[in-house]
Amino acid sequence: MASTIYDIARLANVSKSTVSRVLNKQTNISDEARDRVLKAIEQVNYQPNKLARGLTSSGFDAIMVISTRSTKTTSGNPFFSEILHAIASRSEEEGFDVILQTTKNSQEDLEKCISKIRQKMIKGIIMLSSPADESFFRELDSYDVPVVVIGNVEGQYRNVYSVDTDNFQDSYRLTECLIKQGHRKIACLHASLDYHVSIDRLAGYKACLQAHNLPLNSHWIQDGGYTTESAYTAAMKLISQEDAPTAVFATDGLKVMSIYRAVYDRGQIIPNDISVIGYSNDNISMLLSPPLSGIEVPTRELGWTGSDILFDKISGKEHIAAKTLVPTHLALARSVLAQKE
Repeated sequence: MASTIYDIARLANVSKSTVSRVLNKQTNISDEARDRVLKAIEQVNYQPNKLARGLTSSGFDAIMVISTRSTKTTSGNPFFSEILHAIASRSEEEGFDVILQTTKNSQEDLEKCISKIRQKMIKGIIMLSSPADESFFRELDSYDVPVVVIGNVEGQYRNVYSVDTDNFQDSYRLTECLIKQGHRKIACLHASLDYHVSIDRLAGYKACLQAHNLPLNSHWIQDGGYTTESAYTAAMKLISQEDAPTAVFATDGLKVMSIYRAVYDRGQIIPNDISVIGYSNDNISMLLSPPLSGIEVPTRELGWTGSDILFDKISGKEHIAAKTLVPTHLALARSVLAQKE
């Protein structure tokens, strides 16, 4: 019986993808691993083209990571770089290569995914965002390839799994924290509502105000988009109103940085002139003064948990929950000041 790439990998004590990199003369491999693979190939006395046939019959050890957003909307957002690092680290442990896909639109994303699936170039997909339009999921679900989405998924699918935090409830908690500090004029600086995360966080804010019989002022709800420029413009518009809010709930790290910068540029002080609460992460929080009250998104855990689920499915594990929630922690700091009656 002819040997396959698995035999070479076992003999050299490396992954199948490492053997593939050696055969394709790639440089992203250690000298020690390369030597073990070459010795294993020599030991079984097989030529590279015979090994390649074994490789194409079973596919590459690779996963695809797609953001479902253009690079213009992810540039400057630390969430994506942090979560990519977590996924890459976990994939390296499993001996898998990572293919990062960026495109101009979701249709191009979908076509590239399907092409790579049909060519057996990937064994799984991780999506870094969850679009509100779930037609992408429905199309991919028809293929027998696991898809893990970092975000909320509302539909029911066979091969699509969601890893997320409870964005609705967390946003409710953040807004309620401001109310308990005496604030009644509470604004929300949010991202565009193309993705479930933005929709859920805005919904949590609105539900909390309604539960406490506080009015929803449309002037205090601003869409900050995805870029630093659009977020800063929206933040400045929000705090420059004649009837300005006393507190702002910022729905992501980019919006937090924008509101901090806008307050500074107006010569105001947080929290003396305006309180701020919201979502952030380690890389942003350490730069903020005063420290932010809010929730640090467990970005690394989201990436790690999503990768675990994907590799479990690739290995054939059954009975994996369709939805996994990663817990969060609300911490109070110095960016919120109690409002005097």
